[in-house]
Amino acid sequence: MFFFIPLAIKKNQMYQVLIVLHSSLRWLVLISLVVSLYRACRGYYGGAKFSKADNAIRHWTATIAHIQLMVGMTLYFQSPLTRFFMKDFHNAKERADLLFFGLIHGLLMLLAIAVITIGSAVAKRRLADKEKFGAMLAWYLVALIVIFIAIPWPFSPLAGRPYFR
Repeated sequence: MFFFIPLAIKKNQMYQVLIVLHSSLRWLVLISLVVSLYRACRGYYGGAKFSKADNAIRHWTATIAHIQLMVGMTLYFQSPLTRFFMKDFHNAKERADLLFFGLIHGLLMLLAIAVITIGSAVAKRRLADKEKFGAMLAWYLVALIVIFIAIPWPFSPLAGRPYFR
């Protein structure tokens, strides 16, 4: 019975934990994408063989992104901002931060995860090493650009948030 006690987290505490987790995982997603892009560039332009390490990096980049998506979706439905956005869309859409978190951030991140997933699948199925690297490079670069647009950076005019929460 004692092992169920940690599951009895209050709703507000769970929201705070999800925010910290989501904010921290953002950096893992970005780092894994940058490492994947580095390996893809090196392999594509250097004519390297697509190694087991390259394949593992491709796979783990997609996996980390999917974990971030699950945490983000959970956070989305726990957030008071998005609850207000869904409840009173007509008034909420007038505020940039509510529009950003209620609609823009989630849609762009879903798009980015879809692009990562497709890119990972395409790279996995290519036969030639250069084609594998090329698929990773193209798809993951598009995903990284979308993610950079959708992250609520501290300098964002729509919804600035600190680098770490």
